Amino acid sequence: MVDGLNDHRIDDIGDFFTEGFRWMGNAGCGTKTGLKEFQDNWQRPFQAAFRQGLYRRGPALYGRVGGRLRRQEAVHSGTFMGIEPTGKTVEIRYMDFWKVVDGKIVDNWVMVDFPHVMAQLGVDAFNGEGWEAYDQGERQAPRPASEMNWRD
Repeated sequence: MVDGLNDHRIDDIGDFFTEGFRWMGNAGCGTKTGLKEFQDNWQRPFQAAFRQGLYRRGPALYGRVGGRLRRQEAVHSGTFMGIEPTGKTVEIRYMDFWKVVDGKIVDNWVMVDFPHVMAQLGVDAFNGEGWEAYDQGERQAPRPASEMNWRD
C-alpha cells in the first residue's frame, strides 16, 4: 500500500482506501473526503508542482494505526502555493499517520512542512516573524506575563 502511494500512482489506488476515507492535512494541505477528492485536490496538484523525487524513509509503525516520518527530494516543476516553477530540487518533510481497518485506510492524518519548502523557494511563509530569529539571536523572545516583574 505505502509503496503504491509512493510510486505516484493515482488512478489505480482505490483498493488502499475505504469508500469515504478522510485525508486530513495541516493548513495549506486541506482536508479531503473520499478517493476522488484526494486524487483531484491533493495528488494531482502535488504531482503538477513537483516532479517525482527520491523518498527517504524514516521510522515506520504498521498495524491498526500506522505512521511514518519521511522526506522527499523533488524538483519544483509547476506552480506551488502561488510560487512559479524554479527548477530547484527541494526537500519536502512530512509525517503520515493512518487508521487502517480490514487492510484499508479509513483516516489519514498528514503534516507537510510547507514553510520549509517555501523557504527553499525563496518565500518566507512567516514574513520575517518566524521564531527562528530567537534561536539565531536576531530578536529577543517575549516572556509570559507571569514572568514579568510588574513593580518595575
